[in-house]
Amino acid sequence: MNTSEAISAAAVAGLAERRLDWRHKAVPAAENGATHADFLAAKHTLSDFQTPLLTLDAAALQANADRLAEWCADHGVLLAPHGKTTMAPQLWTEQLNRGAWGITLANFAQLRVAREFGVRNLQLANSLTDPHAIQWVAEQDSTILSWVDSVDTVALIERTLADTDSVLDVLVELGAHGGRTGARGVDAAMDIARAISASPNLRLVGVSGYEGSLAHTADDAGLAAVRGYLAQMRLLHEELLAADLYGSGSVIITAGGSAYFDDVVTVLSPCISTTAEAAPTVSHSLKVDLMIRSGAYIIHDDGFYRGISPFSRVGDQPFTAGMHGWARVVSQTEPGLAILDAGKRDLPFDEGLPEPQLIGSTLGGAMEPLVGAEITSINDQHSFMTFDAGTTTVRPGDVIRLGLSHPCTAFDKWTVIPVLADSTPGGDQTVVDLIHTFF
Repeated sequence: MNTSEAISAAAVAGLAERRLDWRHKAVPAAENGATHADFLAAKHTLSDFQTPLLTLDAAALQANADRLAEWCADHGVLLAPHGKTTMAPQLWTEQLNRGAWGITLANFAQLRVAREFGVRNLQLANSLTDPHAIQWVAEQDSTILSWVDSVDTVALIERTLADTDSVLDVLVELGAHGGRTGARGVDAAMDIARAISASPNLRLVGVSGYEGSLAHTADDAGLAAVRGYLAQMRLLHEELLAADLYGSGSVIITAGGSAYFDDVVTVLSPCISTTAEAAPTVSHSLKVDLMIRSGAYIIHDDGFYRGISPFSRVGDQPFTAGMHGWARVVSQTEPGLAILDAGKRDLPFDEGLPEPQLIGSTLGGAMEPLVGAEITSINDQHSFMTFDAGTTTVRPGDVIRLGLSHPCTAFDKWTVIPVLADSTPGGDQTVVDLIHTFF
């Protein structure tokens, strides 16, 4: 790998030589044994596939990736997209090529995938507590930041690296009561920071947190909880500056998923600096960057993120849903109820059930709006769709296009996902890429 590359172009390009077969449920049986490159050269369209199916929309992915990259540049913040959303190095490449600092991941297995594809800058949005993971991170020749939220974790890392001269860069994580991980309060976080500062195997390089676990809505109460928490992150950073506990001349403050990244920037951007002017008692120069970790934005959805994304809330060039499900009616034995051939093993359901949008007699053929239909429940391999039998005709074999909610639990169900040039009605349904995932 070229050390100047943010991700190995050769490793990503090598995916084109992968053979497609029965292990990839999206791949048509007729193409069993073809390589990725051969499949694309054949100029397949949506009509060549079978249901159930998940597809991506190339135009939407590009527009979404461009939109947030431009927004981050305009606001002077770094972006380290949470790669666990897609676990797709091809999409990570699109994000990195648009200036992302690196890729954020959630666990050891995901870090290994990223290193296999040569990602240079990584952030583990979690604490290292597995000795194997600690040792592996210490042996890497790339930048890997991780989080610490207890003095016990500091001691565990020290024990694991006791016979080495390894030094890991870590961020102290601030949590909140009712949240997920993170020190409960600024005082507790300061104690952890002092332990890190005293450790021969750790260097404190920033403050981390996740506001998304504190709210699930964009109403006044939800936004107040988020903003109050972010204010505590800012206070922690200021106290760390005053106590001169940072162990590096370059500091990162990071928060922000795909739901509240605008509030993160509003509250925390005053911390950004290129010198230590804001903390005159600190003797060394200190550069402070603010980093958001939005991951779902590149895919977006027709559910949870459609409603809560900052750009949707303010009506300012909202992201576009870049994924759709396709299912076929397998049973229609009572009025107003159709059973589809896609279920929990195929489609996300944890942040809202799929949304029937279009109906047609064939996959890849003409479709029309499906008004008034609803997915009421979902089994492992089937979905229950109700509709108005007085105004809508649904027959076995009909194809339903579904809007989906929550990319993070859509991609993990597919090892290969076809990308259509344009999945809008009447658009170009040529397959322009195949996205490989590694969950």
